[in-house]
Order: sequence, then C-alpha cells, then structure tokens
Amino acid sequence: MKKMILIGCLSFLLVACSNSDWRTASRESAGLAPKPDAVKEAVIEVYAADAFSWRGWFAVHTWLAVKAEDANEYTVFEVVGWRVNRGLPALHEYTTVTPDRYWYGAKPDKVLSIQGEKAAELIPKVLDAVKRYPWANEYTVFPGPNSNTFPTWVGQQVPELGLDMPFRAIGSGYAD
Repeated sequence: MKKMILIGCLSFLLVACSNSDWRTASRESAGLAPKPDAVKEAVIEVYAADAFSWRGWFAVHTWLAVKAEDANEYTVFEVVGWRVNRGLPALHEYTTVTPDRYWYGAKPDKVLSIQGEKAAELIPKVLDAVKRYPWANEYTVFPGPNSNTFPTWVGQQVPELGLDMPFRAIGSGYAD
C-alpha cells in the first residue's frame, strides 16, 4: 500500500510540472505590466516566475524591465544559462511591449514596480548597474551567479529601488 501511495505521489509530481516542453510553453503576457502605449510615465519592474521544469518546484527565475518616459517599449534584462552554453553572454537584453511574459509556461509575479518621477530618476542608475554587472558572461545554477544573482546585484547597486527578492530566488545570496 505504501509503495502505491509513493508511486502515485511521484506520478502526480511528474504530471504537475506543466513546463515539460519549452518549445510549446506559453510566452504570452500575464497582464501585469503597464501597457507602454497607455502609460507614458517611466516604469521599473522586476518579475519572478517558477523556473523551468522540475526546478520550478524549488526556485524562481527573475528578470528586470525598464521603460523610459514616453517610450513605446520596455527594455528587459535577464540572465539565462543556455546562452553561455552557446557561447553567448548570460546577460540578455531585448525590447518588447510585454515584459511580463510567462516564463516558459509559468505565470510571473510582480516583485517590484516603480512608476513616474522616481522611476525616471532611477533608470539611469539601473542602466549603469546593468553595464557593470560582473558576471554577465557566467551562469551556474547553484550557488550562482544565475538569473536571481543579477537583479539582486542591481538592487544592491541601486538601493533606492528597495528590491526585496523572493525567498525562492536561489542564487540571490551569491551577490552578497
């Protein structure tokens, strides 16, 4: 009987992992970010979503997005390990109108949101910190540097953000 319960629990956990195929996983907007065509003020946001596959049971992936005043798109910054395996920098930058996309099937949560004059004042400091990120070409799942080390480090360089990383942001302590 105990063996059947154990097998049932393991089967449930395997099926419960909704992010089993990264090619078909949702990357749609979660509807959390202010739409850049409607909100003209500056915006800084940090998001966290369950990490891909079984890692999501234990950890989140985090990323940072900024939108300057009157900008039509956000600039998103995130650290992704597979890029290093392909000879690319781990730190990736791209522009989009949907900075709050699902992370390969996992709906993100908003960790930080700053809008208006304070965001406009802090964006140059954030961008400067991004340029100085010391592990832009490195990625190690544990203990780091990884996707959670990056926004933590930016938050340390720009304490006015008041960034409080989620408990499951494994690797955020690497920046200490």
